[in-house]
Amino acid sequence: MTHAMVKGSNVQLETAAVRAALCWTTGPGVPDVDASALLLDDSGKVTCDEDFVFYNQPQHPSGVVRHLPKSQESGGLRDTIEADLPALAPEVDRVLIAASADGGTFADVRQLRLVLFPAAGSADGEPLLRFDIEPETGAETALICGEIYRRGEGWKFRALGQGYDTGLVALTTEYGVTVEDADPAGPESGTGRPAGTASPEGTAPAPPATQPVPRPAPDDATVPAVMMPQPSGEPEPDFPLVAPAPAAAPQPAAAPMAAAGPGPAAPPHSGYGHPQPPQQPPATQPAYGYPQPAYGYPQPDPNFTLPPQGPQFQNR
Repeated sequence: MTHAMVKGSNVQLETAAVRAALCWTTGPGVPDVDASALLLDDSGKVTCDEDFVFYNQPQHPSGVVRHLPKSQESGGLRDTIEADLPALAPEVDRVLIAASADGGTFADVRQLRLVLFPAAGSADGEPLLRFDIEPETGAETALICGEIYRRGEGWKFRALGQGYDTGLVALTTEYGVTVEDADPAGPESGTGRPAGTASPEGTAPAPPATQPVPRPAPDDATVPAVMMPQPSGEPEPDFPLVAPAPAAAPQPAAAPMAAAGPGPAAPPHSGYGHPQPPQQPPATQPAYGYPQPAYGYPQPDPNFTLPPQGPQFQNR
């Protein structure tokens, strides 16, 4: 008897080994669908990347979970995961059955369903259960279709239908798988690969399209002469904090002035048609602020005194 499952329902499995088949109807514009399995411990994570079984890693190292080649069925295709439940390691708490759409979303996949068969039976025999999967938003590119989990000494199946619009890479990463070589199309197309698996093309990831460009140094002519921050550990230069004033334009030389005090005298000006008499140095140092003696004329007697000047200057 086949159990018709609805989302969230569960059923006890009466058989030890099962074959979970994803089936869908093919046609123009219908994306391809890939089945995969994740072996989780009681923390809800894989213990290693080999616990992810899919088309690029079709068999678990223990050999008890396998991805089978796709096969034709009436009106469509079938992609199958086979698991020998009693042979699973004790730390495996559950097996997730997942699906990814290649080249579109699950809104374009028609009549998607998960069918569970006994592993020992015929692929065309009566299934144990059937779960018709309907995407919730239509934007999903990856789905957790259902889970097979331990319950006491036996196993049960729960119908889930949980969708991801970020693809198989995001789904597997959430459960602890390390994915490498995931290009921007990877999450939507489901082409990401777990660490340790080879790229189908055997090529290294492409370098970034652009490289950081260093900022150009400013033009010296535009930088004001101000105190600039110096790198740590270097002395600061000793120059003014403001730009120096531009140099003044050269001025014409001023006419020489007579020096106040002893020193070389200015050359005599020749009188028109007559020679100048020889000049004599001043007898005394002229006081600052008084008219300077005219060289070439008789110098006053230093002992000269003024005669009495009148009754107003006489003592009384």
